[in-house]
Amino acid sequence: MVDFFGSVDWHTILTPKISLAELFVRATFMYFVLLVLMRIILKRQGGGIGTADVLVIVLLAEVSGNGFAAEYKSVVEGAVLIATILFWTYCIEWLAHRFTFISRILHSPTLLLIENGKMLRKNMRAELVTVEELMAQLRENGIDDCSKVKSACMEADGMISVVKADP
Repeated sequence: MVDFFGSVDWHTILTPKISLAELFVRATFMYFVLLVLMRIILKRQGGGIGTADVLVIVLLAEVSGNGFAAEYKSVVEGAVLIATILFWTYCIEWLAHRFTFISRILHSPTLLLIENGKMLRKNMRAELVTVEELMAQLRENGIDDCSKVKSACMEADGMISVVKADP
């Protein structure tokens, strides 16, 4: 058992080779670059989870994976990157909860796709939703015709919610 732990280079594992302040700045910069790019380019295409969630998952996997694979020389460096990402994620969500203008920037508003049985093609084009995709969502809700829909909306998370018309 002594040989197992004796072969570990504890100094390399626990001593950062890169300044912790530099790691924080790098992680902060990359977080915001990716957040802005994903918000501009992906919009609602993340499916059932939000863009910020996808970003956090990808970044955490990347930085923690590198830390586990000894891509960094110290686990402290990986821990600082993970802590930075979680710090900014919490701060941004807190700010979005506290200030509506930040929430509007980060979270897409609900967009009407069908109103009183009529497809709103301009809104569908804006979100790149085809008639076939919309009809598939209606069929999943047990509706085979647009005229039976009071409203269908693209929600902030990319899902389509459907309200049936009164019979």
